[in-house]
Amino acid sequence: MRIDSVHQGDWNGVKGVYHLNAVDEVTQWEALGCVPRITEEHVLPVVEAMLHQFPFPIWELHCDNGSEFVNHPLFRMLEKLGVELTRSRPNRSSDNALVEGKNGAIIRKYMTYGHIPSQHADAIQRFYTAHLNPYLNYHRPCGYAQIRTNAKGRRQRHYAAADYATPYETLRSLPNSHRYLKDGMRWASMDQLAYAISDTEAAGRMMHAKGELLRRCKTESPEAPKC
Repeated sequence: MRIDSVHQGDWNGVKGVYHLNAVDEVTQWEALGCVPRITEEHVLPVVEAMLHQFPFPIWELHCDNGSEFVNHPLFRMLEKLGVELTRSRPNRSSDNALVEGKNGAIIRKYMTYGHIPSQHADAIQRFYTAHLNPYLNYHRPCGYAQIRTNAKGRRQRHYAAADYATPYETLRSLPNSHRYLKDGMRWASMDQLAYAISDTEAAGRMMHAKGELLRRCKTESPEAPKC
């Protein structure tokens, strides 16, 4: 699994929130988190909460070389959970390309680029857990590229209509997929999350919750340029 952080920006010397983004490389199952500051006190519990949102066990967490993830406290926490921490190789910017692409396609798309003061981190974390993360995994299709090599030996990505599915559909389509589920996870309960409402209705509910969240941020922080 790949993980990265995104800063929401400063305003007049005031720090904005930090988003954490974790993406499984096979299914593209994704969990977002939010913290007011990049400190052990804030990052560790949110990363642990994010890992618990994946329906399958996580064996490896891969990050870049940032100190928010490459540190002894996080290493010890992951060790207790049975998760190995690995990091990108020097000068290999493509090592974490999947999650970095999701930063723009998901975090910047839905949370925009405007400054959001750090006191709203808890509210954003609740929105992610209750609304955006379920929408991303059960209702928003992702592209799964077919890699082809052209006549010059260059690898190219191709996406056909059949190469799009939600992370949940992709997980279910894996051979012997039931073997990957955590203890206690059942397809029946997950089907309820995936199929109780349409993808369009799920998107509408998520966007309504996002609008309420950002309006509240703006009302409570009128000094911020934009939420």
